[in-house]
Amino acid sequence: MRRLWLLFAQTITVLLALWFIVATLKPNWGPALLGRLPVTTSPLPLQEAPLAAAPGSYRDAASKAMPSVVNIFTSKEARQPRNPFLDDPFFRKFFGDRFGEQEEKQVSLGSGVIVSPEGYILTNNHVVEAADEIEVALADGRKAAARVVGADPETDLAVVKIKLPDLPAITFGHAEQARVGDVVLAIGNPFGVGQTVTMGIVSALGRNHLGINTFENFIQTDAAINPGNSGGALTDTNGNLLGINTAIYSRSGGSLGIGFAIPVSTVKTVMDSIIKNGQVVRGWIGVEPQDITPELAESFGLEIKSGAIIAGILKNGPADKAGMKPGDILVAINGKPVTDTTEMLNLIALLTPGDRADMKVLRKGRDTALTVVIGRRPAPARQER
Repeated sequence: MRRLWLLFAQTITVLLALWFIVATLKPNWGPALLGRLPVTTSPLPLQEAPLAAAPGSYRDAASKAMPSVVNIFTSKEARQPRNPFLDDPFFRKFFGDRFGEQEEKQVSLGSGVIVSPEGYILTNNHVVEAADEIEVALADGRKAAARVVGADPETDLAVVKIKLPDLPAITFGHAEQARVGDVVLAIGNPFGVGQTVTMGIVSALGRNHLGINTFENFIQTDAAINPGNSGGALTDTNGNLLGINTAIYSRSGGSLGIGFAIPVSTVKTVMDSIIKNGQVVRGWIGVEPQDITPELAESFGLEIKSGAIIAGILKNGPADKAGMKPGDILVAINGKPVTDTTEMLNLIALLTPGDRADMKVLRKGRDTALTVVIGRRPAPARQER
């Protein structure tokens, strides 16, 4: 009896061991061995939950906008000066006039935004300025040479064009509806590492007097913007374009949480003018304005705290011909109040050259009405960067 019990126990142990091995190595054989399911070598299908954005995720906005943001690579030939010791005629006879001169290619990078299926791309003027060659790399891996359609140094915007099919144009948002505290995404190619998305909020609106551009109306954000991000997109949480990333405040060269973007309201006006005319045409009256400071108001005995003091006037310019004088305070243009020099420049720039504009100035405490024939703003002098 004892021998039978030992034989039974050993048999059960062996069967359990075999079952464990089968269940571990071939789990789908178990039901078949029991006669419940046919043998199959494929695993049972699993039901997976559908992918959904986690709370607080902006994957949809990023995936919508990223295909429209491109990397821009520019190059410029730079010739190094010849060694002065090689100016000796003996050396020049044997080595030639060009001996000692070295040509090297300076390469820089930036970002851009596709704004039209026809191939128009917005970027910063300082990204493509003075470039000999421009190459655009799309998010899908395609590359193409680009040509400059036109540029506007006074807003630091430029339009380039490429020839490729099926280009994903970005959707323009409404910067005028943006408010401080709104979440925004910055998309670009920082430091050349590749396309990158950073997140932040709108820190301020209407930033000016920064000395970055002639015409300033920046969106300030704390979304990380670094070298290489210039010309890239600042979008809302729906992936719509709010602005073109342009500049940062930094002491180290990297992001300190203070970045500036040109709003789409300005971008669209400049872009349309460049595509249509190859340049931006603005109004001009030929004056040198100055903001009213508390010190100036006190020294001149001014009660008014807003407006622009006319510090200088170009002889035979539009303002001079209309009778404007140094010391006048420009307070209104076509009925729109002038709060400071920035507002004055913006209002005049929107006027069409050749049109007449009604301007109100304060002269010796009295309102004086003037009619000025608007001139065309001269192109700014080109600056070497």
